[in-house]
Amino acid sequence: MNLNKAQIKAGCKELLHDFDGLISFAWDGGFNALLAEFPARKQDDVRNVLTRHLNLTWDRKSMRSAPAILKESAGELGDLRNNQLLFTTDPAASLLIFAAWWPWGNGERVSVRIAAPAAESAPAEETGIIAKLKGFFA
Repeated sequence: MNLNKAQIKAGCKELLHDFDGLISFAWDGGFNALLAEFPARKQDDVRNVLTRHLNLTWDRKSMRSAPAILKESAGELGDLRNNQLLFTTDPAASLLIFAAWWPWGNGERVSVRIAAPAAESAPAEETGIIAKLKGFFA
């Protein structure tokens, strides 16, 4: 499950600010993500902004060795295909932000979806006899 629109905007404030005048985002409720669609002629400028803020870039091949959280995030948007990319912050960061880069088949437009998975709460620590039994088998 991804964060909602307000949470994503708050977490991506600087990133979104750097897109001012270049592209604008709308809410994509189907993917719980911010969505921008733009002409392919802007792709170099958009990629420059993305790489300034999201320091890791993954493609279809490199996703095979990506941490599970990234694979899950990419899977929520649909698996990466050729020419699609996933730009991310460090998977160990307190807030994981990712941007899915999807060039259109006609080569004239590109879509970018920015999302952030909600942090899952850690399981409660087990105590008592159950914890001791599990300790024997760990």
